[in-house]
Amino acid sequence: MQQILNFIFKNSILILFLLLLGISLTLTIQSHSYHRSRAISSANAVSGYVYEQVNKVEEYFSLKDQNEKLAEENARLKKLLFNTQDTANVPPVEIPDAMGNFEVIQSKVIANSYNVHENYLTINSGSADGVKPDMGVVSSQGVVGIVENVSKNYATVISVLNLKFKLAAKLKKNNHYGFLVWDGENAGFAQLTDVPRLAAVTKGDTVVTGGRSVIFPEDVPIGVIDKVFINEKTNYYFLNVRLFNDMTSLGHVYIIANKDRDEIIELEETTTQDE
Repeated sequence: MQQILNFIFKNSILILFLLLLGISLTLTIQSHSYHRSRAISSANAVSGYVYEQVNKVEEYFSLKDQNEKLAEENARLKKLLFNTQDTANVPPVEIPDAMGNFEVIQSKVIANSYNVHENYLTINSGSADGVKPDMGVVSSQGVVGIVENVSKNYATVISVLNLKFKLAAKLKKNNHYGFLVWDGENAGFAQLTDVPRLAAVTKGDTVVTGGRSVIFPEDVPIGVIDKVFINEKTNYYFLNVRLFNDMTSLGHVYIIANKDRDEIIELEETTTQDE
């Protein structure tokens, strides 16, 4: 104990300097948006590199599972190809092939949290690959999340399993809309809220993206209705949705870039200002 006290006493000036430096940097980052964004970007780059190295080790021990998933995905894609004459019977776990206004960037999840209320993913693609905030992220099974922060080579994604996540979605069979959210209870389920009572809803109905945003194209699969409730306060349906994705086991993902996004947003902002 005496040695520790002697060390602190001998280096008190240096320790005080480092403490004040840390406080000043914290205050600077918190009070300036530019510095805050740079700090987040730098943190993403460092944590992304660490996650990627850890992921390489984990991936080595899960090659068999990854190969099986890739084989399943290839089989679904081949089925879609072989049935181009009639795609009506293609299972709802396919990414829509009519994505003319969208570009797709392949990526991989290198870190994934799913056991807290605000879950995020880290992927090994960043601004150097054309990734920007607010781009949609999907897997071969369906919706995964939305890009939030980006560094040069990595990006963080707000997961479907996040209390802050909210997405316009619809029932595929009748186009009735609601909002997809997560109640923080179960990693295998999300909830579709505000669906009107006049909608015909039954267990097993497919839920897909609605196409009302510039983030996802229409009809990207999300899940199927597992339970049907009625919100007594609003008199709207509250639907429990079993997700197609196993959000606890994600590998290869695809980032969706809407080529018309900036034009649409600019037009909407101009229209709002004119009102």
